[in-house]
Amino acid sequence: MTSVKVFIIRAAGTNCELETAAAFQKAGAQTDIFHINQWMNNKQLIHQYQIFAIPGGFSYGDDIGSGVVLANEMRANLMDEINRFVQDGKLIIGICNGFQVLVKAGLLPGINPGVTSDATLTNNDSAKYDDRWVHLKKYSNKCVFTSHLSRISAGLSADLPHETIYLPVAHGEGKFITKDKAILNTLVANDQVVFRYSDSKGNPTMRYPENPNGSPDGIAGICDPTGRIFGLMPHPERFQDVTNHPHWTGGQVREADGMFIFQNAVDYVRNSVR
Repeated sequence: MTSVKVFIIRAAGTNCELETAAAFQKAGAQTDIFHINQWMNNKQLIHQYQIFAIPGGFSYGDDIGSGVVLANEMRANLMDEINRFVQDGKLIIGICNGFQVLVKAGLLPGINPGVTSDATLTNNDSAKYDDRWVHLKKYSNKCVFTSHLSRISAGLSADLPHETIYLPVAHGEGKFITKDKAILNTLVANDQVVFRYSDSKGNPTMRYPENPNGSPDGIAGICDPTGRIFGLMPHPERFQDVTNHPHWTGGQVREADGMFIFQNAVDYVRNSVR
């Protein structure tokens, strides 16, 4: 069986690296967590791994914008290695702050590789930090991380629609916007919109709080044109066990929805010829 190794970075202010590592370990992978400075001192380090994860948190306090400092560090010092990693057919996931980093480093949406102005993540329409559970409906058939998300899952009811999951969000700058309508249209046409916020019946919505940030078209996560780079604002690593669900004591929670994402990634690597 192929050994799957996950490279997880942290920086001042990240706070979800341990949960992210635990989720990948539960999916059967080996994980290592490195400070960004360790990586910059050994730039080849990442090539020992098949999956690169940027966890959530508030890297560098998001002092000049969410994910900006970490994204700039990566662009200035590590982009050659990241591009080689991607060209080798490997996987990248950015969760919450990690999604913000991927966008601001120009790795997503990836329509114009390296361009940082095609999209951004900005302040929630609510003008506040939102910490709640939301429904997500899967749309992309391209994204590796959601390729086998094909069962009814999530939440409290067997009536939940096909390919709908339930995850927590915790962010103040999660509104995904594109430079113009043409970029958004390209994302949709390219099958790069992975998740949209939905109501409990799986219908995409702009209504608050089901859409917690006002993201146009309800976008909660996207992938690059290859389907191998994935960013999302909700936190799958925070629902890796049924006991993470706010109503787990009722006995109606069947499985942990967040684990689908990590398991898909690990299975993809195992089943791929490297």
